[in-house]
Amino acid sequence: MSKGLLQASPQPHWQPDAFAAAVLDWFDLHGRTDLPWQQQPTPYRVWVSEIMLQQTQVGVVIPYFERFMTGFPDLATLAAADQDDVLHLWSGLGYYARARNLHRAAKAATDRHAGALPTDLDTLQSLPGIGRSTAGAILSLALRQHHPILDGNCKRVLARCFGVDGWPGRSSVLKQLWQLAETLTPADGVDRFNQAMMDLGATRCTRRAPDCIRCPLSEHCVGFRQGNPMAYPAPKPKRTNPIRQTQMLLVIDPSGCVLLERRPPSGVWGGLWVPPELAPGQNADDWCRAHLGSSSAPLEMLPRRRHTFSHFQLDLQPLVAHLNDPPTVVADNGAQAWVDPATPCGIGLPAPIRRLLQEIAKPRSPGAGDQINHDDNGELS
Repeated sequence: MSKGLLQASPQPHWQPDAFAAAVLDWFDLHGRTDLPWQQQPTPYRVWVSEIMLQQTQVGVVIPYFERFMTGFPDLATLAAADQDDVLHLWSGLGYYARARNLHRAAKAATDRHAGALPTDLDTLQSLPGIGRSTAGAILSLALRQHHPILDGNCKRVLARCFGVDGWPGRSSVLKQLWQLAETLTPADGVDRFNQAMMDLGATRCTRRAPDCIRCPLSEHCVGFRQGNPMAYPAPKPKRTNPIRQTQMLLVIDPSGCVLLERRPPSGVWGGLWVPPELAPGQNADDWCRAHLGSSSAPLEMLPRRRHTFSHFQLDLQPLVAHLNDPPTVVADNGAQAWVDPATPCGIGLPAPIRRLLQEIAKPRSPGAGDQINHDDNGELS
């Protein structure tokens, strides 16, 4: 660790012990200690919370975490679960690759590590979906091992306090931030310190409206002293996400059930259940005859809507096709299912598809125009 990083702010500069003391003193007065995963902080509970908290705010995560713990109270239960059950409890939380990796990691820990999460940093990082910061959080918060963390909140606090230029996604900037985290994280009280750094970023050093006056680090914070804390860290370079278009066919049989298909295990909405997609120019009635052995009534076109993913935007055109007769082709139970749109229980559904099912399950006003629905709860492939 170069001494220059700690001397980046105007004198008097922070020393590691003073920095840690300021953070810990603040945490004792203002830190969050009543979050559900802080109660009985086992490695398993901390791990699930850390994965859920990636790209997602605490207030959104809490009810999902509590339901997940009820359904999968320990690693063995999660490892033995069916992926549909895991994705069902994750439905609506977004970034579904997190849930798939969580499930895969639980199976790997069961197979290779005697049914427990490894307590060694490198071995823990070898599991799917667990990077250096997540591993450090699990071991420090649950077992008080001396490991730094560097989630988005910590990156922001350190970048502002020490004036670290550049976007943290660049390897050179990330290296500087890790050096700072390694130097500043105390061995004593590491669990409280790491939680405090996350709390500082979430409640004081926020992205859009930092509360510098009440921040324990403002006295020597480069961003505050420069009068522009929001200049740090530099934003991710802008890029225009492409727009993709798709038509989804909501096939409804005479009993009122709708046909869903399971997505491939990886990629967008991997493992989740969605209506069939029509290829460009494909006729819906032809599709119903070929795949279900029944013709359909004239199509009903629902309003278009847009769903924003992390790397593209999807313009989705839903088409409703009511079958004239019960299907004569038996669906593959592993890849297709007929569900009641009012109660599609026990399966993983992306948020926009869940809303679509709710829409067709209740009477709709005639003549509704097209609308765009913006939803930033994206998906990692």
